[in-house]
Amino acid sequence: MDTYIVSARKYRPSTFRSVIGQEALTTTLKNAIAGSKLAHAYLFSGPRGVGKTTCARIFAKTINCLNPTADNEACNACESCVAFNEQRSYNIHELDAASNNSVDDIRSLIDQVRVPPQIGKYKVYIIDEVHMLSQAAFNSFLKTLEEPPAHAIFILATTEKHKIIPTILSRCQVYDFNRIHIGDIVSHLEYVAQEEGVKTEVEALNIIAQKADGGMRDALSIFDQTVSYTGGEITYQAVIENLNVLDYEYYFRLSEAILKGDVVNSLLILNDILNRGFEGQYIVSGISSHFRDLLVCKDPATAELFQVGASIREKYIAMAQQCSNSFLYRAIELSNECDLNYRLSKNKRLLLELTLIKLCQLTAVPDMGNEEKKKTIEPIVPHKNGPQTEPAAPPSRKPAEETAKHQRENNTEQPEEEEPPHTESQPAKELEKRATLKRRNVSMAGMGVSLASISMQKEETVLAKEEVQQNGTNLFTENELITAWKSYAATLKEEVLLKNTMSLYLPRMLSDVLFEVEVNTELNKQYLTDNSLVILSFLRDTLQNGEITMTIRIAEDNAIKKPLTSHEIFEEMVQQNPALQKLSDEFGLELS
Repeated sequence: MDTYIVSARKYRPSTFRSVIGQEALTTTLKNAIAGSKLAHAYLFSGPRGVGKTTCARIFAKTINCLNPTADNEACNACESCVAFNEQRSYNIHELDAASNNSVDDIRSLIDQVRVPPQIGKYKVYIIDEVHMLSQAAFNSFLKTLEEPPAHAIFILATTEKHKIIPTILSRCQVYDFNRIHIGDIVSHLEYVAQEEGVKTEVEALNIIAQKADGGMRDALSIFDQTVSYTGGEITYQAVIENLNVLDYEYYFRLSEAILKGDVVNSLLILNDILNRGFEGQYIVSGISSHFRDLLVCKDPATAELFQVGASIREKYIAMAQQCSNSFLYRAIELSNECDLNYRLSKNKRLLLELTLIKLCQLTAVPDMGNEEKKKTIEPIVPHKNGPQTEPAAPPSRKPAEETAKHQRENNTEQPEEEEPPHTESQPAKELEKRATLKRRNVSMAGMGVSLASISMQKEETVLAKEEVQQNGTNLFTENELITAWKSYAATLKEEVLLKNTMSLYLPRMLSDVLFEVEVNTELNKQYLTDNSLVILSFLRDTLQNGEITMTIRIAEDNAIKKPLTSHEIFEEMVQQNPALQKLSDEFGLELS
Protein backbone atom coordinates (compact mmCIF):
# COMPACT_ATOMS: atom_id res chain seq x y z
CA MET A 1 0.00 0.00 0.00
CA ASP A 2 1.42 3.38 -1.05
CA THR A 3 1.90 6.03 1.62
CA TYR A 4 -0.70 8.76 1.27
CA ILE A 5 0.56 12.36 1.43
CA VAL A 6 -1.93 15.14 1.99
CA SER A 7 -2.12 17.77 -0.74
CA ALA A 8 -0.84 20.54 1.54
CA ARG A 9 2.49 18.67 1.81
CA LYS A 10 2.55 17.03 -1.59
CA TYR A 11 2.05 20.30 -3.48
CA ARG A 12 4.06 22.49 -1.14
CA PRO A 13 6.04 25.03 -3.21
CA SER A 14 9.77 24.28 -3.59
CA THR A 15 10.75 27.40 -5.56
CA PHE A 16 9.90 31.09 -5.34
CA ARG A 17 8.10 30.79 -8.68
CA SER A 18 5.64 28.23 -7.30
CA VAL A 19 4.62 30.32 -4.29
CA ILE A 20 1.00 31.48 -4.74
CA GLY A 21 -0.22 34.99 -3.97
CA GLN A 22 3.01 36.50 -2.51
CA GLU A 23 4.73 37.82 -5.64
CA ALA A 24 5.91 41.07 -4.07
CA LEU A 25 7.69 39.33 -1.19
CA THR A 26 9.28 36.60 -3.29
CA THR A 27 10.56 39.20 -5.77
CA THR A 28 12.15 41.16 -2.93
CA LEU A 29 13.87 38.08 -1.55
CA LYS A 30 15.16 37.05 -4.98
CA ASN A 31 16.56 40.52 -5.61
CA ALA A 32 18.29 40.47 -2.22
CA ILE A 33 19.92 37.15 -3.14
CA ALA A 34 20.96 38.47 -6.55
CA GLY A 35 22.57 41.59 -5.04
CA SER A 36 24.14 39.70 -2.10
CA LYS A 37 22.32 42.06 0.28
CA LEU A 38 21.20 39.58 2.87
CA ALA A 39 20.11 40.74 6.31
CA HIS A 40 21.10 38.81 9.41
CA ALA A 41 17.49 38.57 10.68
CA TYR A 42 14.08 38.42 9.02
CA LEU A 43 10.57 38.37 10.46
CA PHE A 44 7.81 36.77 8.38
CA SER A 45 4.36 37.59 9.74
CA GLY A 46 0.85 36.95 8.46
CA PRO A 47 -2.22 34.67 8.77
CA ARG A 48 -1.91 30.92 8.92
CA GLY A 49 -1.33 28.94 5.75
CA VAL A 50 -0.15 31.80 3.51
CA GLY A 51 3.44 30.58 2.99
CA LYS A 52 5.61 32.03 5.78
CA THR A 53 7.51 28.86 6.71
CA THR A 54 7.51 27.70 3.07
CA CYS A 55 9.18 30.92 1.91
CA ALA A 56 11.68 30.67 4.77
CA ARG A 57 12.71 27.17 3.66
CA ILE A 58 12.95 28.17 -0.01
CA PHE A 59 15.02 31.21 0.95
CA ALA A 60 17.34 29.07 3.12
CA LYS A 61 17.79 26.51 0.34
CA THR A 62 18.41 29.15 -2.35
CA ILE A 63 21.14 31.09 -0.50
CA ASN A 64 23.05 27.82 0.07
CA CYS A 65 22.60 26.54 -3.50
CA LEU A 66 25.98 25.93 -5.17
CA ASN A 67 24.64 26.49 -8.71
CA PRO A 68 21.69 28.93 -8.65
CA THR A 69 19.77 29.47 -11.88
CA ALA A 70 19.70 32.68 -13.89
CA ASP A 71 16.50 33.85 -12.21
CA ASN A 72 17.97 33.25 -8.73
CA GLU A 73 16.17 29.99 -8.01
CA ALA A 74 17.69 26.90 -6.39
CA CYS A 75 18.96 24.31 -8.87
CA ASN A 76 17.64 21.31 -6.87
CA ALA A 77 20.60 19.32 -8.21
CA CYS A 78 23.65 20.32 -6.16
CA GLU A 79 24.68 18.56 -2.97
CA SER A 80 23.22 21.29 -0.72
CA CYS A 81 19.82 21.28 -2.50
CA VAL A 82 19.62 17.48 -2.52
CA ALA A 83 20.43 17.35 1.21
CA PHE A 84 17.73 19.91 1.91
CA ASN A 85 15.14 18.08 -0.23
CA GLU A 86 15.94 14.83 1.59
CA GLN A 87 15.64 16.63 4.96
CA ARG A 88 19.23 15.84 6.02
CA SER A 89 20.81 19.26 5.65
CA TYR A 90 22.90 20.48 8.59
CA ASN A 91 22.84 24.07 7.40
CA ILE A 92 19.13 24.63 8.00
CA HIS A 93 17.69 24.28 11.49
CA GLU A 94 14.03 24.66 12.44
CA LEU A 95 12.89 25.37 15.96
CA ASP A 96 9.28 25.28 17.11
CA ALA A 97 9.05 28.07 19.67
CA ALA A 98 5.67 26.83 20.86
CA SER A 99 7.30 23.80 22.52
CA ASN A 100 10.86 25.16 22.90
CA ASN A 101 10.24 28.51 24.49
CA SER A 102 12.48 28.47 27.56
CA VAL A 103 15.80 30.21 28.19
CA ASP A 104 17.68 26.87 28.02
CA ASP A 105 16.32 26.19 24.52
CA ILE A 106 17.55 29.57 23.30
CA ARG A 107 20.94 29.09 24.94
CA SER A 108 21.30 25.74 23.17
CA LEU A 109 20.46 27.47 19.90
CA ILE A 110 23.06 30.18 20.56
CA ASP A 111 25.72 27.51 21.15
CA GLN A 112 24.95 25.97 17.75
CA VAL A 113 25.23 29.35 16.02
CA ARG A 114 28.98 29.49 16.68
CA VAL A 115 29.66 26.40 14.50
CA PRO A 116 30.25 27.40 10.83
CA PRO A 117 28.53 25.48 7.98
CA GLN A 118 30.28 22.47 6.42
CA ILE A 119 28.60 22.82 3.02
CA GLY A 120 27.36 26.13 1.62
CA LYS A 121 27.80 29.65 2.91
CA TYR A 122 25.16 30.10 5.58
CA LYS A 123 23.54 28.37 8.52
CA VAL A 124 19.89 29.38 8.62
CA TYR A 125 17.80 29.14 11.79
CA ILE A 126 14.04 29.16 11.24
CA ILE A 127 12.10 29.83 14.47
CA ASP A 128 8.41 29.17 13.94
CA GLU A 129 5.71 30.72 16.15
CA VAL A 130 8.35 32.98 17.68
CA HIS A 131 5.75 34.97 19.64
CA MET A 132 5.45 31.97 21.99
CA LEU A 133 8.93 32.57 23.45
CA SER A 134 8.98 33.65 27.08
CA GLN A 135 10.15 37.10 28.11
CA ALA A 136 13.39 35.69 29.50
CA ALA A 137 14.02 33.75 26.29
CA PHE A 138 13.52 36.91 24.22
CA ASN A 139 15.98 38.83 26.39
CA SER A 140 18.67 36.14 26.15
CA PHE A 141 18.19 36.07 22.36
CA LEU A 142 18.57 39.82 21.82
CA LYS A 143 22.36 40.16 21.65
CA THR A 144 22.85 37.19 19.34
CA LEU A 145 20.03 38.35 17.09
CA GLU A 146 21.57 41.80 16.76
CA GLU A 147 25.18 40.71 16.11
CA PRO A 148 25.26 37.07 14.95
CA PRO A 149 28.28 35.50 13.21
CA ALA A 150 28.64 36.30 9.50
CA HIS A 151 27.50 32.81 8.53
CA ALA A 152 24.28 32.87 10.59
CA ILE A 153 20.88 34.08 9.39
CA PHE A 154 17.73 34.02 11.51
CA ILE A 155 14.22 33.80 10.04
CA LEU A 156 11.43 34.29 12.56
CA ALA A 157 7.87 33.35 11.61
CA THR A 158 4.74 34.35 13.52
CA THR A 159 1.01 34.79 13.14
CA GLU A 160 0.81 37.37 15.95
CA LYS A 161 3.39 40.09 15.36
CA HIS A 162 1.89 42.35 18.03
CA LYS A 163 3.03 39.91 20.74
CA ILE A 164 6.71 40.28 19.84
CA ILE A 165 8.63 42.81 21.92
CA PRO A 166 9.77 45.96 20.08
CA THR A 167 13.46 45.26 20.69
CA ILE A 168 13.15 42.09 18.59
CA LEU A 169 11.19 43.83 15.83
CA SER A 170 13.81 46.58 15.52
CA ARG A 171 16.53 44.02 14.82
CA CYS A 172 14.69 42.33 11.91
CA GLN A 173 13.55 43.05 8.40
CA VAL A 174 9.80 42.61 8.61
CA TYR A 175 7.85 40.99 5.76
CA ASP A 176 4.05 41.00 6.05
CA PHE A 177 2.37 38.17 4.15
CA ASN A 178 -1.13 38.82 2.79
CA ARG A 179 -4.15 36.56 2.61
CA ILE A 180 -4.29 34.79 -0.73
CA HIS A 181 -7.01 35.97 -3.11
CA ILE A 182 -9.93 33.66 -3.83
CA GLY A 183 -9.11 33.63 -7.54
CA ASP A 184 -5.53 32.47 -6.87
CA ILE A 185 -6.74 29.71 -4.55
CA VAL A 186 -9.28 28.50 -7.12
CA SER A 187 -6.61 28.41 -9.84
CA HIS A 188 -4.27 26.37 -7.66
CA LEU A 189 -7.06 23.98 -6.65
CA GLU A 190 -7.88 23.43 -10.32
CA TYR A 191 -4.22 22.56 -10.92
CA VAL A 192 -4.18 20.12 -7.99
CA ALA A 193 -7.46 18.55 -9.13
CA GLN A 194 -6.06 18.07 -12.62
CA GLU A 195 -2.94 16.43 -11.22
CA GLU A 196 -5.00 14.13 -8.99
CA GLY A 197 -7.57 13.31 -11.67
CA VAL A 198 -10.50 14.83 -9.74
CA LYS A 199 -13.51 16.34 -11.51
CA THR A 200 -14.57 19.71 -10.11
CA GLU A 201 -17.09 22.50 -10.54
CA VAL A 202 -15.89 26.09 -10.40
CA GLU A 203 -18.69 27.05 -7.99
CA ALA A 204 -17.59 24.26 -5.63
CA LEU A 205 -13.97 25.42 -5.65
CA ASN A 206 -15.15 28.99 -4.94
CA ILE A 207 -16.97 27.77 -1.84
CA ILE A 208 -13.81 25.97 -0.67
CA ALA A 209 -11.71 29.09 -1.30
CA GLN A 210 -14.13 31.29 0.65
CA LYS A 211 -14.18 28.79 3.53
CA ALA A 212 -10.36 28.79 3.63
CA ASP A 213 -10.36 32.55 4.37
CA GLY A 214 -7.20 33.31 2.43
CA GLY A 215 -5.12 30.32 3.60
CA MET A 216 -3.82 27.91 0.95
CA ARG A 217 -3.10 25.17 3.46
CA ASP A 218 -6.68 25.30 4.75
CA ALA A 219 -7.99 25.24 1.19
CA LEU A 220 -6.00 22.13 0.32
CA SER A 221 -7.13 20.42 3.55
CA ILE A 222 -10.78 21.14 2.74
CA PHE A 223 -10.14 19.93 -0.82
CA ASP A 224 -8.84 16.57 0.46
CA GLN A 225 -11.81 16.27 2.83
CA THR A 226 -14.27 16.94 0.02
CA VAL A 227 -12.57 14.45 -2.31
CA SER A 228 -12.96 11.78 0.37
CA TYR A 229 -16.65 12.71 0.77
CA THR A 230 -17.50 12.72 -2.94
CA GLY A 231 -15.26 9.91 -4.11
CA GLY A 232 -13.39 12.00 -6.68
CA GLU A 233 -16.08 14.31 -8.14
CA ILE A 234 -16.44 17.65 -6.35
CA THR A 235 -19.80 19.31 -7.01
CA TYR A 236 -21.34 22.45 -5.58
CA GLN A 237 -24.10 20.53 -3.79
CA ALA A 238 -21.61 18.07 -2.28
CA VAL A 239 -19.42 20.90 -0.95
CA ILE A 240 -22.25 22.77 0.80
CA GLU A 241 -23.45 19.50 2.34
CA ASN A 242 -19.99 18.47 3.51
CA LEU A 243 -18.99 21.88 4.85
CA ASN A 244 -22.49 22.74 6.17
CA VAL A 245 -22.59 25.97 4.17
CA LEU A 246 -25.85 27.82 3.61
CA ASP A 247 -26.85 27.51 -0.04
CA TYR A 248 -27.12 30.65 -2.20
CA GLU A 249 -30.60 29.49 -3.15
CA TYR A 250 -31.92 30.27 0.32
CA TYR A 251 -30.71 33.86 0.02
CA PHE A 252 -32.27 34.20 -3.43
CA ARG A 253 -35.58 32.86 -2.14
CA LEU A 254 -35.46 35.28 0.79
CA SER A 255 -34.69 38.18 -1.57
CA GLU A 256 -37.65 37.32 -3.79
CA ALA A 257 -39.99 37.12 -0.78
CA ILE A 258 -38.69 40.45 0.59
CA LEU A 259 -39.08 42.21 -2.76
CA LYS A 260 -42.68 40.95 -2.95
CA GLY A 261 -43.32 42.03 0.65
CA ASP A 262 -44.28 38.42 1.47
CA VAL A 263 -43.77 38.27 5.24
CA VAL A 264 -45.28 34.80 5.63
CA ASN A 265 -43.00 33.14 3.07
CA SER A 266 -39.88 34.88 4.42
CA LEU A 267 -40.63 33.62 7.94
CA LEU A 268 -41.15 30.09 6.62
CA ILE A 269 -37.79 30.22 4.82
CA LEU A 270 -36.13 31.43 8.04
CA ASN A 271 -37.71 28.54 9.93
CA ASP A 272 -36.42 26.08 7.33
CA ILE A 273 -32.88 27.47 7.67
CA LEU A 274 -32.98 27.30 11.48
CA ASN A 275 -34.24 23.70 11.34
CA ARG A 276 -31.16 22.80 9.32
CA GLY A 277 -29.06 23.73 12.35
CA PHE A 278 -27.62 27.07 11.27
CA GLU A 279 -26.90 29.65 13.97
CA GLY A 280 -28.92 32.86 13.81
CA GLN A 281 -25.83 35.09 13.77
CA TYR A 282 -24.52 33.16 10.77
CA ILE A 283 -27.87 33.68 9.00
CA VAL A 284 -28.07 37.43 9.58
CA SER A 285 -24.43 37.99 8.61
CA GLY A 286 -25.12 35.96 5.46
CA ILE A 287 -28.12 38.17 4.66
CA SER A 288 -25.95 41.28 5.09
CA SER A 289 -23.31 39.84 2.77
CA HIS A 290 -25.99 38.83 0.28
CA PHE A 291 -27.39 42.36 -0.01
CA ARG A 292 -23.86 43.72 -0.22
CA ASP A 293 -23.15 41.35 -3.11
CA LEU A 294 -26.34 42.49 -4.84
CA LEU A 295 -25.22 46.10 -4.48
CA VAL A 296 -21.81 45.22 -5.92
CA CYS A 297 -23.44 43.49 -8.88
CA LYS A 298 -25.55 46.56 -9.73
CA ASP A 299 -22.65 47.93 -11.79
CA PRO A 300 -20.60 45.83 -14.23
CA ALA A 301 -17.42 47.59 -13.07
CA THR A 302 -17.86 46.53 -9.44
CA ALA A 303 -19.30 43.10 -10.28
CA GLU A 304 -15.70 41.89 -10.70
CA LEU A 305 -15.25 42.34 -6.93
CA PHE A 306 -17.70 39.48 -6.40
CA GLN A 307 -15.47 36.44 -6.73
CA VAL A 308 -17.76 33.49 -7.46
CA GLY A 309 -18.47 31.21 -10.36
CA ALA A 310 -19.86 32.65 -13.59
CA SER A 311 -23.30 31.05 -13.22
CA ILE A 312 -23.83 32.37 -9.68
CA ARG A 313 -22.58 35.83 -10.70
CA GLU A 314 -25.17 35.94 -13.48
CA LYS A 315 -27.93 35.11 -10.99
CA TYR A 316 -26.77 37.92 -8.71
CA ILE A 317 -26.64 40.40 -11.59
CA ALA A 318 -30.18 39.46 -12.64
CA MET A 319 -31.48 39.80 -9.06
CA ALA A 320 -29.66 43.11 -8.59
CA GLN A 321 -31.57 44.64 -11.51
CA GLN A 322 -34.80 44.12 -9.56
CA CYS A 323 -33.55 46.08 -6.54
CA SER A 324 -33.19 49.84 -6.27
CA ASN A 325 -30.13 51.37 -4.68
CA SER A 326 -32.16 52.93 -1.88
CA PHE A 327 -33.70 49.55 -1.07
CA LEU A 328 -30.29 47.86 -0.90
CA TYR A 329 -28.81 50.63 1.27
CA ARG A 330 -31.67 50.35 3.75
CA ALA A 331 -31.65 46.54 3.68
CA ILE A 332 -27.92 46.44 4.44
CA GLU A 333 -28.43 48.92 7.28
CA LEU A 334 -31.27 46.90 8.85
CA SER A 335 -29.46 43.56 8.61
CA ASN A 336 -26.27 45.10 10.00
CA GLU A 337 -28.20 46.53 12.97
CA CYS A 338 -29.62 43.07 13.61
CA ASP A 339 -26.13 41.59 13.47
CA LEU A 340 -24.85 44.11 16.03
CA ASN A 341 -27.78 43.59 18.42
CA TYR A 342 -27.97 39.80 18.08
CA ARG A 343 -25.70 38.90 21.00
CA LEU A 344 -27.45 41.34 23.34
CA SER A 345 -30.93 40.13 22.46
CA LYS A 346 -32.68 37.75 24.85
CA ASN A 347 -35.15 36.55 22.20
CA LYS A 348 -32.82 36.07 19.24
CA ARG A 349 -35.33 34.40 16.95
CA LEU A 350 -37.79 37.24 17.46
CA LEU A 351 -35.06 39.72 16.52
CA LEU A 352 -34.45 37.83 13.26
CA GLU A 353 -38.15 37.70 12.46
CA LEU A 354 -38.64 41.41 13.18
CA THR A 355 -35.73 42.21 10.87
CA LEU A 356 -37.29 40.17 8.07
CA ILE A 357 -40.65 41.93 8.62
CA LYS A 358 -38.93 45.33 8.37
CA LEU A 359 -37.14 44.22 5.20
CA CYS A 360 -40.44 43.12 3.67
CA GLN A 361 -41.96 46.50 4.49
CA LEU A 362 -39.21 48.35 2.63
CA THR A 363 -40.86 47.62 -0.71
CA ALA A 364 -44.10 49.25 0.49
CA VAL A 365 -42.41 52.65 0.93
CA PRO A 366 -42.49 54.73 -2.29
CA ASP A 367 -39.08 55.52 -3.66
CA MET A 368 -38.37 59.26 -3.72
CA GLY A 369 -35.64 61.07 -5.57
CA ASN A 370 -32.40 61.96 -3.82
CA GLU A 371 -33.11 65.71 -3.86
CA GLU A 372 -36.60 65.18 -2.43
CA LYS A 373 -35.21 62.97 0.34
CA LYS A 374 -32.74 65.65 1.33
CA LYS A 375 -35.48 68.27 1.62
CA THR A 376 -38.18 66.14 3.25
CA ILE A 377 -38.07 65.71 7.04
CA GLU A 378 -40.56 63.69 9.03
CA PRO A 379 -42.59 66.06 11.29
CA ILE A 380 -42.94 65.47 15.01
CA VAL A 381 -46.71 66.10 14.89
CA PRO A 382 -48.32 63.83 12.25
CA HIS A 383 -50.37 65.45 9.47
CA LYS A 384 -54.07 64.80 9.49
CA ASN A 385 -54.69 65.40 5.80
CA GLY A 386 -51.43 64.09 4.43
CA PRO A 387 -48.04 65.87 4.11
CA GLN A 388 -47.99 69.41 2.72
CA THR A 389 -45.03 70.58 0.73
CA GLU A 390 -45.39 74.29 1.60
CA PRO A 391 -46.55 75.77 4.91
CA ALA A 392 -49.80 77.68 4.63
CA ALA A 393 -49.79 81.34 5.68
CA PRO A 394 -51.53 82.17 9.00
CA PRO A 395 -55.16 83.17 8.53
CA SER A 396 -55.72 86.89 8.24
CA ARG A 397 -58.70 88.38 10.04
CA LYS A 398 -58.57 91.88 8.58
CA PRO A 399 -59.80 90.98 5.06
CA ALA A 400 -62.75 89.08 6.59
CA GLU A 401 -63.76 92.09 8.73
CA GLU A 402 -63.55 94.43 5.74
CA THR A 403 -65.71 92.04 3.69
CA ALA A 404 -68.36 91.91 6.43
CA LYS A 405 -68.38 95.70 6.71
CA HIS A 406 -68.75 96.09 2.97
CA GLN A 407 -71.64 93.65 2.92
CA ARG A 408 -73.43 95.46 5.77
CA GLU A 409 -73.06 98.76 3.98
CA ASN A 410 -74.62 97.31 0.82
CA ASN A 411 -77.36 95.52 2.77
CA THR A 412 -76.38 92.27 1.18
CA GLU A 413 -76.72 88.90 2.75
CA GLN A 414 -73.50 87.98 4.49
CA PRO A 415 -72.33 84.49 3.58
CA GLU A 416 -71.24 82.11 6.23
CA GLU A 417 -67.69 82.73 7.22
CA GLU A 418 -65.55 79.91 5.99
CA GLU A 419 -63.29 78.39 8.54
CA PRO A 420 -59.69 79.12 7.65
CA PRO A 421 -57.91 76.05 6.29
CA HIS A 422 -56.22 74.16 9.05
CA THR A 423 -52.60 73.37 8.51
CA GLU A 424 -50.17 71.74 10.81
CA SER A 425 -47.10 72.11 8.64
CA GLN A 426 -45.93 75.37 10.21
CA PRO A 427 -46.40 74.31 13.89
CA ALA A 428 -44.80 70.96 13.09
CA LYS A 429 -41.85 72.69 11.49
CA GLU A 430 -41.41 74.99 14.50
CA LEU A 431 -41.72 72.05 16.89
CA GLU A 432 -39.06 70.25 14.95
CA LYS A 433 -36.71 73.24 15.07
CA ARG A 434 -37.10 73.53 18.81
CA ALA A 435 -36.73 69.80 19.44
CA THR A 436 -33.57 69.80 17.31
CA LEU A 437 -32.16 72.73 19.30
CA LYS A 438 -32.95 70.97 22.53
CA ARG A 439 -31.27 67.71 21.49
CA ARG A 440 -28.21 69.57 20.21
CA ASN A 441 -27.86 71.52 23.47
CA VAL A 442 -28.24 68.37 25.62
CA SER A 443 -25.66 66.39 23.62
CA MET A 444 -23.08 69.21 23.61
CA ALA A 445 -23.65 70.09 27.26
CA GLY A 446 -22.63 66.53 28.13
CA MET A 447 -19.20 67.31 26.65
CA GLY A 448 -18.90 70.55 28.58
CA VAL A 449 -19.08 72.82 25.50
CA SER A 450 -20.39 76.22 26.51
CA LEU A 451 -20.64 77.37 22.89
CA ALA A 452 -23.72 75.14 22.47
CA SER A 453 -25.76 77.23 24.89
CA ILE A 454 -24.64 80.49 23.21
CA SER A 455 -25.57 79.13 19.78
CA MET A 456 -28.90 77.90 21.08
CA GLN A 457 -29.73 81.29 22.60
CA LYS A 458 -29.03 82.99 19.28
CA GLU A 459 -31.16 80.51 17.37
CA GLU A 460 -33.96 80.78 19.96
CA THR A 461 -33.93 84.57 19.53
CA VAL A 462 -34.24 84.22 15.76
CA LEU A 463 -37.05 81.70 16.11
CA ALA A 464 -38.84 83.90 18.63
CA LYS A 465 -38.71 86.86 16.22
CA GLU A 466 -40.02 84.72 13.39
CA GLU A 467 -42.79 83.39 15.61
CA VAL A 468 -43.89 86.87 16.72
CA GLN A 469 -44.23 87.85 13.07
CA GLN A 470 -46.17 84.70 12.22
CA ASN A 471 -48.45 84.39 15.26
CA GLY A 472 -49.03 88.08 16.01
CA THR A 473 -49.63 89.59 19.45
CA ASN A 474 -53.21 88.64 20.16
CA LEU A 475 -54.28 89.26 23.78
CA PHE A 476 -55.69 86.38 25.79
CA THR A 477 -57.13 85.66 29.21
CA GLU A 478 -55.93 83.31 31.92
CA ASN A 479 -58.86 80.98 31.25
CA GLU A 480 -57.91 80.77 27.57
CA LEU A 481 -54.31 80.01 28.61
CA ILE A 482 -55.42 77.22 30.97
CA THR A 483 -57.67 75.79 28.25
CA ALA A 484 -54.78 75.70 25.76
CA TRP A 485 -52.52 74.26 28.48
CA LYS A 486 -54.96 71.39 29.15
CA SER A 487 -55.49 70.90 25.40
CA TYR A 488 -51.79 70.23 24.89
CA ALA A 489 -51.69 67.87 27.89
CA ALA A 490 -54.57 65.90 26.36
CA THR A 491 -52.52 65.28 23.18
CA LEU A 492 -49.78 63.52 25.15
CA LYS A 493 -50.19 59.78 24.82
CA GLU A 494 -46.80 58.22 25.56
CA GLU A 495 -45.24 60.85 27.87
CA VAL A 496 -47.43 60.02 30.86
CA LEU A 497 -45.26 61.77 33.46
CA LEU A 498 -45.33 65.08 31.58
CA LYS A 499 -49.08 64.75 31.04
CA ASN A 500 -49.67 64.21 34.77
CA THR A 501 -47.45 67.16 35.65
CA MET A 502 -49.30 69.51 33.30
CA SER A 503 -52.68 68.27 34.56
CA LEU A 504 -51.67 68.77 38.20
CA TYR A 505 -50.01 72.20 37.94
CA LEU A 506 -51.85 74.91 35.98
CA PRO A 507 -50.37 78.21 34.74
CA ARG A 508 -51.01 81.58 36.42
CA MET A 509 -50.80 84.86 34.50
CA LEU A 510 -48.23 87.41 35.71
CA SER A 511 -48.61 89.87 32.83
CA ASP A 512 -50.10 90.03 29.35
CA VAL A 513 -47.55 87.54 27.89
CA LEU A 514 -45.80 86.11 31.00
CA PHE A 515 -47.19 83.25 33.03
CA GLU A 516 -45.83 81.15 35.90
CA VAL A 517 -46.14 77.48 36.77
CA GLU A 518 -45.58 76.61 40.44
CA VAL A 519 -44.61 72.97 41.12
CA ASN A 520 -43.73 71.01 44.25
CA THR A 521 -40.73 68.94 43.18
CA GLU A 522 -37.54 69.38 41.24
CA LEU A 523 -38.54 66.43 39.05
CA ASN A 524 -41.75 68.18 37.92
CA LYS A 525 -39.77 71.28 37.15
CA GLN A 526 -37.33 69.25 35.07
CA TYR A 527 -40.18 67.70 33.03
CA LEU A 528 -41.56 71.12 32.16
CA THR A 529 -38.13 72.62 31.48
CA ASP A 530 -37.12 69.83 29.11
CA ASN A 531 -40.34 70.27 27.10
CA SER A 532 -40.72 74.03 27.42
CA LEU A 533 -39.86 74.74 23.78
CA VAL A 534 -42.56 72.48 22.42
CA ILE A 535 -45.15 73.63 24.99
CA LEU A 536 -44.52 77.32 24.27
CA SER A 537 -44.70 76.74 20.53
CA PHE A 538 -48.09 75.11 20.91
CA LEU A 539 -49.42 77.87 23.18
CA ARG A 540 -48.13 80.66 20.93
CA ASP A 541 -49.73 79.08 17.89
CA THR A 542 -53.02 78.34 19.64
CA LEU A 543 -53.40 81.74 21.33
CA GLN A 544 -52.02 83.67 18.32
CA ASN A 545 -49.32 85.43 20.37
CA GLY A 546 -45.64 84.89 19.61
CA GLU A 547 -44.43 86.66 22.79
CA ILE A 548 -45.79 84.20 25.35
CA THR A 549 -43.15 83.38 27.98
CA MET A 550 -43.16 80.79 30.79
CA THR A 551 -41.36 80.69 34.14
CA ILE A 552 -41.21 77.65 36.41
CA ARG A 553 -40.49 77.69 40.13
CA ILE A 554 -40.74 75.34 43.09
CA ALA A 555 -43.12 76.36 45.88
CA GLU A 556 -41.08 77.01 49.02
CA ASP A 557 -43.77 75.89 51.46
CA ASN A 558 -44.71 72.74 49.56
CA ALA A 559 -41.27 71.80 48.20
CA ILE A 560 -40.53 68.14 48.72
CA LYS A 561 -36.93 67.71 49.83
CA LYS A 562 -35.00 64.56 49.28
CA PRO A 563 -33.94 62.63 52.43
CA LEU A 564 -30.49 63.55 53.71
CA THR A 565 -27.71 61.00 54.08
CA SER A 566 -25.74 60.51 57.30
CA HIS A 567 -22.84 62.56 55.97
CA GLU A 568 -25.15 65.44 54.97
CA ILE A 569 -26.81 65.45 58.39
CA PHE A 570 -23.41 65.54 60.07
CA GLU A 571 -22.26 68.43 57.85
CA GLU A 572 -25.33 70.47 58.84
CA MET A 573 -24.62 69.76 62.51
CA VAL A 574 -20.99 70.85 62.07
CA GLN A 575 -22.12 74.13 60.55
CA GLN A 576 -24.18 74.80 63.67
CA ASN A 577 -21.51 73.53 66.08
CA PRO A 578 -17.91 73.38 64.69
CA ALA A 579 -16.73 71.60 67.84
CA LEU A 580 -18.29 68.39 66.57
CA GLN A 581 -15.74 68.23 63.73
CA LYS A 582 -12.85 68.67 66.17
CA LEU A 583 -14.28 65.94 68.40
CA SER A 584 -14.62 63.59 65.43
CA ASP A 585 -11.01 64.22 64.34
CA GLU A 586 -9.53 63.68 67.80
CA PHE A 587 -11.25 60.35 68.39
CA GLY A 588 -11.05 59.17 64.75
CA LEU A 589 -14.80 58.72 64.49
CA GLU A 590 -16.28 57.67 61.15
CA LEU A 591 -19.86 57.47 59.94
CA SER A 592 -21.01 53.98 58.94
